[in-house]
Amino acid sequence: MTETPTRAPHGRTPAFWYGLPHGYVRIDLDPPLDSVVELVRQVMAMPEDERDRAEEVLRFYAATVSALNAQRVQSCALGLHPNDDGGLTSSVLTVSTLPTSGSHAKAVIASLAGTAADRRDVGMRPLELPCGLGFLAEEKRRTLAPGRPPEGGDGPRSGLVWQGTIAVTGPGGHDIVLIQLVTEAVDQADDYRDVLLGIAHTLTYTDPSQPGPGEVQDSPAPGSAARQVENDFG
Repeated sequence: MTETPTRAPHGRTPAFWYGLPHGYVRIDLDPPLDSVVELVRQVMAMPEDERDRAEEVLRFYAATVSALNAQRVQSCALGLHPNDDGGLTSSVLTVSTLPTSGSHAKAVIASLAGTAADRRDVGMRPLELPCGLGFLAEEKRRTLAPGRPPEGGDGPRSGLVWQGTIAVTGPGGHDIVLIQLVTEAVDQADDYRDVLLGIAHTLTYTDPSQPGPGEVQDSPAPGSAARQVENDFG
């Protein structure tokens, strides 16, 4: 994994950090306007037989970014990994925060984790993570898929996905951090569950670019995760 800073909105220092697995590429949830305009220009300049498909993907991307921002998602990454058929298996990783409306997040998590311990049949179980108490929930469900609806279909395209969610107490005491992984490769749910758990075990509320107590700050090596964090925050 590579250590990755959370992209806090409006340039604020992030409140938590986590490891981004290899094979995942971050999606910009706040793209500059000039980049969006240039992307639209490129799409409109495509040959007509290619432009329709590109417009579909662009609209799906815009709708997805809008939905993620509305749900307080602070980070999103797309994973692409080779599969046994010679193609690529995709997954989407999101990290977001959920306010608890004045309640203490630890009490909420403890209650949900306690419920999870009694309901293993619904895909929930409590977790002890380095950053605190949490729980894992997973399910298989149908969701919207990009592209045109099938011939003769009345509604939009849909597909079956595996969705895993880990919730853990946030750094402020009144927020819950949600780490969610979704993939259409439902037959590889065990592998993606391991990926999700691995990410959760790297979650930290301590800036990895800063030295620990009694440590001397060395200059990070060029290209290292610590140097990337240093570049992001000066």
